[in-house]
This record gives sequence, C-alpha cells and structure tokens, in this order.
Amino acid sequence: MVESTHLIRIQVCYAMPQRQILLDVSVPVGSTLHQAINASGILQSVPEIDLSVWRVGVFSKLKTLDSEVHEHDRVEIYRPLIADPMESRRRRAAKRHGE
Repeated sequence: MVESTHLIRIQVCYAMPQRQILLDVSVPVGSTLHQAINASGILQSVPEIDLSVWRVGVFSKLKTLDSEVHEHDRVEIYRPLIADPMESRRRRAAKRHGE
C-alpha cells in the first residue's frame, strides 16, 4: 500500500537475448515491486512478460511482487529458463572431454 506522496527513483530492467530495457521511474514511497513494474509501462510494451509465473528481484536477489521498493533500487524481471543449467553444463563438459 502506498503510504506517502513523496516520490523515490527506481529503475525497472528486463533483458531479452537481442536487447535490454532499462526504465527510470519515480514511484511513491511505500510502492511494491508490482506497483513499480506497472508504473514503468513495461507490461504494455513487452506483452510476453507474465508476472504470474516469472520471477522478479532487486539487484539480483529474488523478491516477491509485494516487496517494497526503495530509493535507487533496480527492479529486475527474470525470463524463465529454457534449459536446465546443470544439464547444459554436463553437455558442455562432455564435449570438452570428447565423450
């Protein structure tokens, strides 16, 4: 819930394979990650983002959508993984060792 009319500055980030989006946004003190993401307009410009499934974080630390944002936070939207990282490492290691 928004507690004040004082604004804080944050950044909303989303990376795609071909480009990265960085949006500077001012939101009221007490805003949640969800409110900040909505205020950025990114959901309208990148319709494939699905916050009901995708993870979000602040400075590479996972957070929930109802976490409060703070001055100068970098809110990050994480795309789902398309490959299991452990399996990818195993395949690369097997190639290096000629298996």
